[in-house]
Amino acid sequence: MHDIWNPWHGCIKCSEGCQNCYMYFLDEQRGKSGADIYRTKAGFRYPLARDRQGRYKVQSGEQLRVCMTSDFFLEQADAWRGEAWDIIRQRPDVVFFLLTKRPQRVANCLPPDWGEGWENVFFNVSCENQRRADERIPILLDLPFKHKGVMCAPFIGAVSLKDYLPAGQLEQVIVDGENYSGARPCHYEWVKSLRDECVAHNVTFAFIGTGRHFVKDGRHYRVEGSGVQANQAFKSGLSFRGKPMEFKLTNLLGLPVSEERRYKPFFGQKCSTCGMKIICNGCTKCGKCGEVFDS
Repeated sequence: MHDIWNPWHGCIKCSEGCQNCYMYFLDEQRGKSGADIYRTKAGFRYPLARDRQGRYKVQSGEQLRVCMTSDFFLEQADAWRGEAWDIIRQRPDVVFFLLTKRPQRVANCLPPDWGEGWENVFFNVSCENQRRADERIPILLDLPFKHKGVMCAPFIGAVSLKDYLPAGQLEQVIVDGENYSGARPCHYEWVKSLRDECVAHNVTFAFIGTGRHFVKDGRHYRVEGSGVQANQAFKSGLSFRGKPMEFKLTNLLGLPVSEERRYKPFFGQKCSTCGMKIICNGCTKCGKCGEVFDS
């Protein structure tokens, strides 16, 4: 996908949400171990890559999800993180979505010129259940980031954010079920309850997938395939677009990047009923869907 930047690959499991990690599963399918951690070669400098005309391949205003096959604050990546921060510093016109299960390490892993945070970094913690929400969100709220969010994925236990949303710091909550071997069920009631809390505080809530096992009104549904799961999440009508997030993006000279000059997502026919659409960069224009159109 064009909205993912993986400067390194591999991770160490650290909580119950890691039990059936999709990255470990996919690596095992390739005869590899997800516990092998390495810096990527061609992908490390992806945000700085240019096309034949000398233009950045990642356009101004795009959002990149970082380390989707690892953790940006993984201890084993300490030697590479400084260079990754430098790349993020060179693209103040791009939003970098950071997600971690290790918020306790973050304060000691920030660059020396961090100050109160960089406008182009959107920091999120993973909260697969209430235990991890209560462990990680207080740390999140104390850290100096301009933009903060929560991702409940895999959503394996009910989560309430009623003690954290009133602070006004959380701008987005994402929910997704679990997949692959050993997937645990996601319950509609958990999703609906968390959604209602977000609506009450005008916080964007994105239900992007049911997971392989979904329970509603006491009935268990087996939902095979990520596309079907995203479609069923969309059909639920639970996603909610709250107060817009305002990223004050600039060029390297510090001049604002106007809305007119920012990337506008484009979507294929399948995207119109996909739960990911509310938070997605849009499709890659591969041509498989036929016509594509702007958001």
